[in-house]
Amino acid sequence: PQQDPEVLPYLNYNGVKNYDIHLTVTITTKEGVSQKVSHSNFKFMYWNMCQQLAHHTVNGCNVRVGDLMASGTISGKSADSYGSMLELAWKGTKPLPMGDGTERRFILDGDTVALRGWGEKDGCRIGFGECDGTVRE
Repeated sequence: PQQDPEVLPYLNYNGVKNYDIHLTVTITTKEGVSQKVSHSNFKFMYWNMCQQLAHHTVNGCNVRVGDLMASGTISGKSADSYGSMLELAWKGTKPLPMGDGTERRFILDGDTVALRGWGEKDGCRIGFGECDGTVRE
């Protein structure tokens, strides 16, 4: 997206802003009901990874080869592409239907959240696998 207000000079960046990586989030209840709750894309990142690295290091952060950089939540333009439960359920005021008649305003004990990502171009798909976690009771 266009960065407004304009960024500080050390964060100016020319070139490919972000990668086209599809992302989905699924919640599976402890009863086994799965519901995709978000589909977004890494290209919606406001700050690209080069800008994030520059911002970390401008004040002396000791970033080294092999350090992990995390992007944070990635929200798209539509309600089904928001990047967090806080946004998806609008601070708990708009529950998400789970497909079995139940709803989620927040993640509950026993829920498993699964994140999936992949890049795809010209019929070639490269997957990043799945990262999931279960909220223990």
